[in-house]
Amino acid sequence: MPRTETGAVGTAAEPTPAPARPRTRSGTRSRRTGAALWTLPPIAALGLVFLYPLALVVWQSFTPEDGGHSTAPYTAVFAQASFRAALTNTVLLAAGATVGALLLGLALSLVIAFVPFPGGKVLSRFIDLFLAFPSFLITLALLFLYGSVGMANGLWTDVTGAAHGPLDFLHTPWGVLLAEVTYFTPFVMRPLLAAFSQVDTGQLEAAASLGARPWRIVRTVILPEALPSLAAGGALVLVLGLNEFGIVLFTGAKDVVTLPMLVYTKALLDGDYTGACVVAVVNIALSVALYALYRTAMSRTGGSPARRTGGADRAGA
Repeated sequence: MPRTETGAVGTAAEPTPAPARPRTRSGTRSRRTGAALWTLPPIAALGLVFLYPLALVVWQSFTPEDGGHSTAPYTAVFAQASFRAALTNTVLLAAGATVGALLLGLALSLVIAFVPFPGGKVLSRFIDLFLAFPSFLITLALLFLYGSVGMANGLWTDVTGAAHGPLDFLHTPWGVLLAEVTYFTPFVMRPLLAAFSQVDTGQLEAAASLGARPWRIVRTVILPEALPSLAAGGALVLVLGLNEFGIVLFTGAKDVVTLPMLVYTKALLDGDYTGACVVAVVNIALSVALYALYRTAMSRTGGSPARRTGGADRAGA
């Protein structure tokens, strides 16, 4: 039998791996320094573009016109009836737009995802394009359709010979709400369509074979899978609704003043920059609080779709 160089019987001796070089403190320190240097540019950009202007707004909100720094501007703004009305309008419109967008978005998403019809895929792609539209474009489209001199009122006057059409609601809170629901609905539909695409069609067929009606299948099989996406879309619409400015401005609803509109009025029309900063800080705090509440709720619920096992059995039960 072959012998190794040492004289032992067996195969050739395997080469001994070279010992790993110990990491020196200087090498580890240099890598940490390099990583820290790479993080400096984005941190500097974030501070310059976002944190610094935000800090200026907060600082200005505590600076009265007579000098010094105190909470007197907040006391003065909170005592104004216009601020309380704007806060109420903002919350009500945001909540109403969220509920309307959730209901309409859920209904349209169910039809697009589970009801086959010609052009369904094209409509689904159009949702992505719709998200890129500015909010004032939707408002202008509604004005062309339902405005005082819009197509609907023009058709009415041509047919009846009346001097004015019956539709005159776009300058009211209901017109603002319609425009916001129209604009924000795709923000709910996009995550819902993504969630519905992950639903196992075998579960739907099994539930239908067990005798479950369509609404029961939706309630017990489809909705549990889509609840996280529905909550995410609703939270996004709520935050966007709190900060919406273009829709309220372009509808021309003079009696509908929201917090962003009040900031615009105080800063540009009244020249009250301190009061505008106070309202802006309140608006930011409200948005951040709602986002934190959403994150807390999602963390407690797990933030993941319900388990798919047993869905068909529950639907057919």
